Amino acid sequence: MSFSLVGLLNFVTPKSLRSRRVAVGVSFGRRPRLRLDVYAPRSGRGPWPVVVFFYGGAWNEGDRRDFAFVGRWLAAAGYLVVVPDYGIVPEVEYPVFLEDCAAAVRWAVENAGRHGGDAMRLGVMGHSSGAYNAVMVALEQRYGVTREIQAVVGLSGPYDFYPFDVPISIRTFAEASDPLATQPINLVTPAAAPMLLASGDDDTVVGPHNTVGLARALRAQGVAVEELHYAGFRHPATLLELGTPLSRRSTLAGAVLAFLDRTLGAGAGVASRYDRVSERE
Repeated sequence: MSFSLVGLLNFVTPKSLRSRRVAVGVSFGRRPRLRLDVYAPRSGRGPWPVVVFFYGGAWNEGDRRDFAFVGRWLAAAGYLVVVPDYGIVPEVEYPVFLEDCAAAVRWAVENAGRHGGDAMRLGVMGHSSGAYNAVMVALEQRYGVTREIQAVVGLSGPYDFYPFDVPISIRTFAEASDPLATQPINLVTPAAAPMLLASGDDDTVVGPHNTVGLARALRAQGVAVEELHYAGFRHPATLLELGTPLSRRSTLAGAVLAFLDRTLGAGAGVASRYDRVSERE
């Protein structure tokens, strides 16, 4: 899915009156691109669990503003949501974009409280390459935020793709000094946070074997993992289930919210996907 189409989808997706954007374009690093938006439930003062959402885009494109629909959907369900931009190739190289994602998590830990969030209940979530980013900062201790993360949601993410054999992975990772350390499947320890991993059976962009392999590695280490596969879903479908007009109304959206409820604790309750009133930002 091109990200101009995601922007259009974001524009036409009704915004729940149970959510609001409480911060726009907040800087969390020295480079101009490193800015984030924050979404919160409209009613109540919290403290709400915190979710940091990383969008996909093959590590070389994406704009946080196009993913407001995810922030608003999660906020309506009782979460304080942080949606950051991060460095993209070739503006930066691996592992800088992961360092950026970790910086966004640290910002959330340090600043969630001023927006009604509870940084002691923090999860990360992503789709596609954003799922890779989320899982990597949750597993790799050198990014310095593994202890802050209590839950991970990965949607259609690449977690086991070495040797690099497609242009995107070759361009992004071929110069890594330790290629095996770029692979989430190699970084699992018993200390990993619980994860929900979902994939489409018809995904030809990021094969579902990535989800299967990482889930198996987590189980082998005794880590709680929920593994979900959806027949007929292609690569964008797991993202489209998150409260958009293109949702097939599968079980995925409910499973994500139920998982976050179990691992982080419910905030304002689960919002109905049918209770949406158009409210353009």
